Amino acid sequence: MFSYEGLMRLNAFLTGVYRMVYLTLLWLVTTLAGLIVFGLGPASYALAAYIDGWFRLGEQPPMTRTFFQKARVEFWRSAAMGWIIIVAGTIIGTNIFAASSWALRFANVVAIFLLFIASAYVFPIAVATDQKAIHRRFAAAFLAGIGSLHWTIIAAAATTGWVWLLYTYALPILPLFAMVVPATAIGLITRSVFRKLAADNEGDGDTASPAQTPQGITT
Repeated sequence: MFSYEGLMRLNAFLTGVYRMVYLTLLWLVTTLAGLIVFGLGPASYALAAYIDGWFRLGEQPPMTRTFFQKARVEFWRSAAMGWIIIVAGTIIGTNIFAASSWALRFANVVAIFLLFIASAYVFPIAVATDQKAIHRRFAAAFLAGIGSLHWTIIAAAATTGWVWLLYTYALPILPLFAMVVPATAIGLITRSVFRKLAADNEGDGDTASPAQTPQGITT
């Protein structure tokens, strides 16, 4: 028999699941509304912004209105980030299937994994830091992913297993639920990374400069 505390924890968990599903639905709708090319970047930025505010800062503003507001904040810059990911993924994916040797194919598999790392962290980096240059955002995202490589690998494995389960047993709902696990995993990882940076900066006391805070990560 559930205790009151147990029921409250269950309710909080189910509410969190609902919020993540709804956020990923908004991400999917925004991405498709922008014909992917103009939608992927802004939708991913908005998703990262809401999750960062929720997981790291404890903020839970109205989801729909806040999501679309965030999608418009840096529309063209985030769209350009999406273009880089799309073009790089297309080139690497084509090379994997068209490679004439196993060595070249392996090199492209490594490249697609590195692209996955950069793509997973670049939007949270854009949200939580004051980096404006796109190349610096990707560089910082790559460093964050490599710095948390063990968690990144676990997140990648969990995402792969989740997508496989949906594809095998629940294909009709794959587009809706595919992003739930990776978005949650990256949100938890970046929350830990940014909180650790903030704690380190607070520990430095007056010697810390504004550029050392999570809002000023530099590469």
